Amino acid sequence: MSEPVTFILGGAASGKSEFAENICKKSGKSKSYWATSQILDDEMHLKVQRHLKQRGDGWTTYEEPFDGREVLKQLGTDEICLMDCATMWLTNHLMAETDLLRAQEELLSAIDTCCAELVIVSNETGLGIVPENALARRFREAQGRLNIALAARAERVIQVTAGLPLVLKGAL
Repeated sequence: MSEPVTFILGGAASGKSEFAENICKKSGKSKSYWATSQILDDEMHLKVQRHLKQRGDGWTTYEEPFDGREVLKQLGTDEICLMDCATMWLTNHLMAETDLLRAQEELLSAIDTCCAELVIVSNETGLGIVPENALARRFREAQGRLNIALAARAERVIQVTAGLPLVLKGAL
C-alpha cells in the first residue's frame, strides 16, 4: 500500500519548493530528494546550487531526469521523498520526444506503489495566455493533464502563491 502523497503546485518562483521542503523537514522521517532537472547551462547550475543551500544537510539526493521508478521503488515507509519537480520531468520527456502518455503512466504507477510518503512539486501553467507556438501549447496541455492526474492521486493538494499556501484538497 502506498503512503500519502502531497501535491504542491504554483507559478514559477512562487515559494512552492521551499514550502515542500518544510513539509519534509517537519515530517521527522528520513528525507530524500528526487531531482528531475538537467544542468544544461550556467543558469540552471546556479538554481540547483541555491536549492541545495536552501534545503540544507540531511537529504539523500537522487538525480534522475527521466525515470524515477527505481528511485521510488527503493524508498521505505520510514522515508519522505520530495520530487522537485514534475514540470522539469515533463520538459525532459517533451524535449527528448518520448511518448508522453507512456511516461506519465509509468510515473503514476510508480507513485501508486511507492512505500514512502511523497511530496511532489509542479508548476501551474494554465493560468496565462494561450501560447503562440505549437510546442508551448503541447507542453501546457501535457502539464495540465499531468497535474490533474497527480492531484487525483494526492491526499493533499496545496497551491502556493507568493509563498502562501492555499489548501485545495485535504488539510495542512
